[in-house]
Parts: sequence; C-alpha cells; structure tokens
Amino acid sequence: MTTQTTFRVDVTPAASDVIAKLKAENGPLMFHQSGGCCDGSSPMCYEDGEFIIGSSDVLLGQIEGCNFWMSSDQFEYWQHTHLTIDVTPGRGASFSLEIPMGVRFMIRSRLFEPDEAEHLAPVHVGPLD
Repeated sequence: MTTQTTFRVDVTPAASDVIAKLKAENGPLMFHQSGGCCDGSSPMCYEDGEFIIGSSDVLLGQIEGCNFWMSSDQFEYWQHTHLTIDVTPGRGASFSLEIPMGVRFMIRSRLFEPDEAEHLAPVHVGPLD
C-alpha cells in the first residue's frame, strides 16, 4: 500500500486561470505570503526572483509551477493548515502582479485532517541554491 503525500498549498480553477495569464505576460512567477497587516497578509505574486527570499523564508511547495514561499513567522501559525489560493474581485494596495487585472489573490484555509498531517510534504527553509 502506498501513502499519498499531502501537499500544503493548492489553487482554485479561477486562481489557476489568473496565474496562467500572468505567466504568459511576465514569464516565470513566484509567490510570497508575508503575514503583514492589510494587503501584506495576502499572497503576493512576483516575477520569479523579483522578491528576495530570506534565510528563514519557508518554501511550502509549488502552485501551477510557481514556488510558494511564506515568512517563517507566518509558517509557525499556519504549519498545520492547508492553503488554497483563490482570487476575488477588487484591487488590493500592493505590488502583486494581478492587481491591474482588477482581482487580488487571497487564501482560503483549513486545518489538516489527522491522516493528512501524517503525510505532509516537507518544506525547505531559505533560498534555493
């Protein structure tokens, strides 16, 4: 019997469509969730490499081929939580690439079920070499 890895982050079909459009316009992308106040608590989308990853940032996984990073402080709170990236109409006050499209990324979350928690995908801390 094989066990299935539980991924920490996923996307809705609507978010997947927005990411595809942004990739077509901007090339490779990355996401970062800082945990700041206001729009800083929303996932931010950047051209890959535009946001400098710190030594304590946590790579949760990939969405649509894009690395999804989170600050270590935020990860401490959300390490037991499955994140689903979605979009909602509205304009956030940030530098995230989707803003000119009249939408903004947001996170929907839920706690992992006990069987999921046993098989969580590993995380990586700090920049990729």
